[in-house]
Amino acid sequence: MSSTPPLAAARSPAATIGVFDSGVGGLTVLRALQQALPQAALHYVADAAHAPYGPRSPDFIRERSQRLADYLVSQGAGMLVVACNTATAHAIATLRQRWPELPIVGTEPGIKPAVAASLARTNSQRGSRIGVLATVATIASARYQDLISRHAEGIEVFSQPCPGLVDLIERGQLDTPELHALLDRLCQPLREAGVDTVLMGCTHYPLVQPALQRALGPQVQLLNIETAVAQRAAALWGRQAEARSSQPVLRLETTGEAARLQDFVREVLAWPTAQAARVQA
Repeated sequence: MSSTPPLAAARSPAATIGVFDSGVGGLTVLRALQQALPQAALHYVADAAHAPYGPRSPDFIRERSQRLADYLVSQGAGMLVVACNTATAHAIATLRQRWPELPIVGTEPGIKPAVAASLARTNSQRGSRIGVLATVATIASARYQDLISRHAEGIEVFSQPCPGLVDLIERGQLDTPELHALLDRLCQPLREAGVDTVLMGCTHYPLVQPALQRALGPQVQLLNIETAVAQRAAALWGRQAEARSSQPVLRLETTGEAARLQDFVREVLAWPTAQAARVQA
C-alpha cells in the first residue's frame, strides 16, 4: 500500500477532490483514489456524528449529504466523490441538480459487474445466484431496485440487509468475536441460498473483507466496487485543468471525534503520519 501524501495544514489553493461518507467506510474509496491519482489533492469528511446512515430516513440522508457537499465545495472541491452507497442511492440526484457543472461520482452496488462475474463462473444465466450485502436504506431505495431491474434480469439476486455491521466497523471491531458472530448470522441466508458471487454494497464492508470471506466460505466470490469508483473519478479528473497543478495533499476531517478517525487511518490504512481534525458541517 502506498504511503499517505503530505498533509494539508489549511485549504489547498489548488482544486481538490472532495470525498464524503457517513464515517470510516469511505476510506476504502479514499485509498483507491490515492492509488489512482497519487498527485491529486484529496479532502475527506467523515460524518461520524451522524453515522450510520443505513437506518436513517431518505430525507435525513439527503440533508446531511447536501450539507457535506456544500462544505467541500466551499473549501475548493473541483469534484465530489460520494463514497457512501446509501448517500448515493438517496442523494446523488439532488447533488447533481444543485451543481450541474460539477463532476460528481457516486458509489453504487455494482450489480452489472457482479452479474458478469457470476456468469463467468457458472456459464449459465439460470445457474447464477448473486448475493448483495448492503444497508437497509440502500436495499430499500428505488435506485438499487432499478439497478437490479436493468442489469440482473433473469438472474436470482438475494439482497441481505446488514443492520449493526456498520456500527461495529465504526467502533473499530474488525476482528472480534462479536463481529464474527454477526457476520455468520448475516451470511447464513446467502450460504443457504447457494450464492456463487456476493457483492459488498457498502464501502464499510471491505474493511472486514477477510472475515466476510470466512463467513461465506471459500467457494463464494466476493466483490467490491472501490476500484471502479476511483477509475471513474480519475477519468473525469484528468479532464480538469486544475488537476495538472494539484499538489498531493490529504486533508482528513470528521464531524465526530478527530482522534478516533486519525487512529483508524493510521492503523487500518497504514498511513502513519495521517492527521485528522474535527469540523462543524
